[in-house]
Amino acid sequence: MSQFENVTIIKQANVYFDGKVTSRTVVFPDGTKKTLGIMLPGEYEFGTGDKEVMEILAGDLKVLLPGDTEWKHIQGGDEFVVPANSKFRLQVAVVTDYCCSYIKE
Repeated sequence: MSQFENVTIIKQANVYFDGKVTSRTVVFPDGTKKTLGIMLPGEYEFGTGDKEVMEILAGDLKVLLPGDTEWKHIQGGDEFVVPANSKFRLQVAVVTDYCCSYIKE
């Protein structure tokens, strides 16, 4: 899906790591949320409450998911899933455009 219809956008940005990772929240009519964001090159660790599906729209990174010992290479067009209530690490190689979907379980 290249665009979203009938959504609400939260104007205030989510800003992390001194502005190196930013996003905007998109709220759908059924109450579900996604964020659309940009990550600058760097290394980051995030914590999750809900399960997350990270769709990489453009860019290049490596992810270390909970329980894994090896980094996975992810590029534009790929996605990965992060379990609820966990932490994951990213090594972002280039400016990366992403869409994160939050899944209530």
